[in-house]
Amino acid sequence: MKLLQDLFGTGPGLMSLIGIAFMIGMGIWYVRFFLRKIDESSKQQEKQ
Repeated sequence: MKLLQDLFGTGPGLMSLIGIAFMIGMGIWYVRFFLRKIDESSKQQEKQ
C-alpha cells in the first residue's frame, strides 16, 4: 500500500508513472507505424 501511495502521491512517483505510460504509448505507436509501412510496401511490390 505504501508503494501505491508513493507512486500516485508524490511528484517523482507521478513523473515515473507518466514516463512509463509515455514509453508504452510510444512503443505501441511505433509498432503500428512499422506494420502499416510494411503492409504498404508489400502491396506496392505486388503491383509491380
